[in-house]
Amino acid sequence: MRIAVTGSIATDHLMTFPGRFVEQLMSEHLEKVSLSFLADALEIRRGGVAANISVGLGRLGLTPVLVGAAGVDFAEYRDWLRANGVDTESVRVSATRHTARFVCTTDADQNQIATFYAGAMAEAREIALAGVVRRVGGLGLVMVGPDDPEAMLQHTDACRAFGLDFAADPSQQLARLGREETRRLVDGARFLFTNAYEAALIQERTGWTTPDILERVGSWIVTHGAEGVTVSRAGRPELRIPAVEAAGIVDPTGAGDGFRAGFLAGTSWGWPHERAAQLGCTLATLVLESLGTQEYKLSTADLHLRIEEAYGPAAAAEITHDLERR
Repeated sequence: MRIAVTGSIATDHLMTFPGRFVEQLMSEHLEKVSLSFLADALEIRRGGVAANISVGLGRLGLTPVLVGAAGVDFAEYRDWLRANGVDTESVRVSATRHTARFVCTTDADQNQIATFYAGAMAEAREIALAGVVRRVGGLGLVMVGPDDPEAMLQHTDACRAFGLDFAADPSQQLARLGREETRRLVDGARFLFTNAYEAALIQERTGWTTPDILERVGSWIVTHGAEGVTVSRAGRPELRIPAVEAAGIVDPTGAGDGFRAGFLAGTSWGWPHERAAQLGCTLATLVLESLGTQEYKLSTADLHLRIEEAYGPAAAAEITHDLERR
């Protein structure tokens, strides 16, 4: 199954603050916050939700189609993506803007304060999904990730018009979306991805209850950090998949993207949701243990060991046997 991944392509500027943000906040003065944190380290890494997911899919042996907008500085990043198995021919390269920037500071408790500059991402609305479908000869699934809001809506509407399965992952863009826009992005999705906080926010934005949403989507996948993942479907028991324990958390940025890559790969191969989520949780842990969202390494032997420890020998044997055949 050919997967297109739409959404942000960005450069991450990741900083580390050795203290705790909460110790710098004064509850009686939250209406006027002016703080500066002295960071110990700065790492500049490739990122962006769509690019992160695409790299994960590429390393698992798929050839995902990356659909998004990048800037005049994209050439080196493009080479990296291609080397990791990503089809970049549907990336729009701006003639004037720089690639989007994600600037994030992480404290000692793994809390984060971040700012995202859209840059060339604003031109994503100029990409027609119809042209992507024609170029690659058809798509089995379109992942609609956080992007220029108008582009997200256009891609979702195009999926409905062409009868394409799509996954909805509005993520941080929920803060900019109104009720009708959020409903358009969610309604009819084969998969809806959120974290636990976004799960509550998406109900507030849509005005729909959990049963309402489950009647409108195929599966609702909610990530809960160290507590793992839940997969909910209308009329079926909720699946609870525990997280894979990390040897040490280096940087939480991009762990959710790693999970999505593993889950989408598994479902594209016809795996049951439980196995797909187990692979996703394993990839998420590899990201947690790496500095940067795309710096982790994949090996079948390492995956087998981690999956066996977390989910047992049967799960490890099934997953790695299928991976070795790909």
